[in-house]
Amino acid sequence: MNITDVRIRKLREDGKMKAVVSLTFDDAFVVHDIKVIEGQNGLFVAMPSRKVGEADYRDIAHPINQETRTMIQDIIFEEYEKAKNLTGEEFFEE
Repeated sequence: MNITDVRIRKLREDGKMKAVVSLTFDDAFVVHDIKVIEGQNGLFVAMPSRKVGEADYRDIAHPINQETRTMIQDIIFEEYEKAKNLTGEEFFEE
């Protein structure tokens, strides 16, 4: 399985949510609404989820093992840093 496309769809400077990402796997399957969140210990990736009950959320899609989670996080963080450092373009959402 290869990640063949990473799209930073929204990028924010304020608040805890820093970006919304879409990943394409093997040019055949896409996962939308992956979030880059600023937590107490730095950035982390939150998989797409839906609300279940009053205050609980359940992931809709997520990696099964740590190796895959690390691969996904590494490529998302790399593309996030590139998007943040774009010059001459207004990339941040208001």
